[in-house]
Amino acid sequence: MRILVTLLVLVVAGIGGWQLLPSQDDKNRTITVGTTDAVTSLDPAGAYDAGSWALFSNVFQTLLTFEPGGVQPVPDAAKSCTFEGGGLKTYRCTLRDDITFPSGRKLTAADVKYSFERVKRINSDVGPASLFSTLGSVTADSATTVTFHLSSPDATFPLKVATGAGSIVDKDAYPARALRTGDGVDGTGPYTLTSYTKDRKAVLAPYAKYAGYLGETGRPIELRYYADSGQLQNAWRHKQVDVATRTLPPQVLSELNPSDPTQRVTESDSSETRNLYLNTRSASPLHDARVRRAMAWLVNREELAAKVYDGTVDPLYSLIPTGIIGHTTSFFDTYPTQNAKKARELLTQAGVSLPVRFTLGYGKGRGAGAEESAELKQQLEKGGLFKVDVQGYEWTDFQKRWAAGKMDAWAVGWVADYPDPDTFGSPLVGTGSTMSTGYSNKAVDALITDSQQYADRSRASNDFRAIQGDVAADVPLIPLWQRKEYVVSTEDVGGGQYLSDGTGVFRLWRLQWI
Repeated sequence: MRILVTLLVLVVAGIGGWQLLPSQDDKNRTITVGTTDAVTSLDPAGAYDAGSWALFSNVFQTLLTFEPGGVQPVPDAAKSCTFEGGGLKTYRCTLRDDITFPSGRKLTAADVKYSFERVKRINSDVGPASLFSTLGSVTADSATTVTFHLSSPDATFPLKVATGAGSIVDKDAYPARALRTGDGVDGTGPYTLTSYTKDRKAVLAPYAKYAGYLGETGRPIELRYYADSGQLQNAWRHKQVDVATRTLPPQVLSELNPSDPTQRVTESDSSETRNLYLNTRSASPLHDARVRRAMAWLVNREELAAKVYDGTVDPLYSLIPTGIIGHTTSFFDTYPTQNAKKARELLTQAGVSLPVRFTLGYGKGRGAGAEESAELKQQLEKGGLFKVDVQGYEWTDFQKRWAAGKMDAWAVGWVADYPDPDTFGSPLVGTGSTMSTGYSNKAVDALITDSQQYADRSRASNDFRAIQGDVAADVPLIPLWQRKEYVVSTEDVGGGQYLSDGTGVFRLWRLQWI
């Protein structure tokens, strides 16, 4: 009898296990993912934003990549990479020899050299060239060996290589001095882009010739892009997408129930931040640092997080978020409570006419940008010290406007390029920063450069604490909040917990039918 019962249990367990394994039909069935992120460009030289890089990490390869939750990059298109000699100025990679482009041609060191030099040469105003500020030159020493020669020691260079900026393109398919046009992509990532309609969808098929870090490619994917979070919510509610991420409306996120058997909910900490960037150029009404400090005295992050975001974000008081080396609370230390009296005193010292009038821009459809801007306007206009003109812009136009310095203030989210405080340094507050505030502080630049010399990144924490102190005094930006990461999927889709984790990699290949 015990033998029969045991056999029966084994049979039942076997049936249950078999039901959890995806069938061949499921393997070929498309998983649909919805997002409000936008793709600026299909060309890695022309995009430096979360939506574009999410796509790049699936259709292109980089020499290195990040494992889920990892802080150190691991080889992908490379077999190995290492600094040569002392000084952290020579970085050499040996490539795999089994990677081929869709054309059938093998990927070589010449393609890597071409890809990095092309990003710097094109230097798009919305591209990632600023990430390679320490890159002096690149040499292809052989078909499988490439060497990066840095202008100054940079322990963070391997992290930058692993980002979307390091995407390797086919040198025969991308122009050397201009961005590629059209809707095609020629990369060697785990997916090929079979169809693309801007602002609507990207259809991805597993790349049969893929060779790299992953053991296998994932399921077919259709990425659907929605103009705003309300449209994404509607698509989720009507079961038009299997996965929804970045981002549903705050009130929907706050009501998600992990115990709901009809869906899978992943909530995790994130290093994504949002700042109010301020134009410091001489023609801007916010040119005087005292005016910007006055603004810092008026912003109430707790109200912003509670009223606009329903507690789905945490108030942020410094440039570097919690969980990252060097984090401080410099803005709380300097501006501990909202104080209109201190703000008025600063404006009086600056000798400006009241109210100070300026424009505040935001990207339409990017989360709760409109509601957030309305709340900031209300906070800043208390006491009659400021008069804020709020303007919303289509995402690509919005990017170009802040790059050209055509707005006085603008609120933008920042997704960490890699898990290191350096990603919050030069791109945000260094001279010639990606956020194009016009801010330049030689002391901050020197601290950023100094921080890059430490292979042991904990040794850079003092530099970043000093940077955050300077930023709180100069106020080229005002930190607003730090986001929590949410991914929601139907009950029959797994892997959502690996989709995004603050390393800048969007792992569509981890999504599976259950």
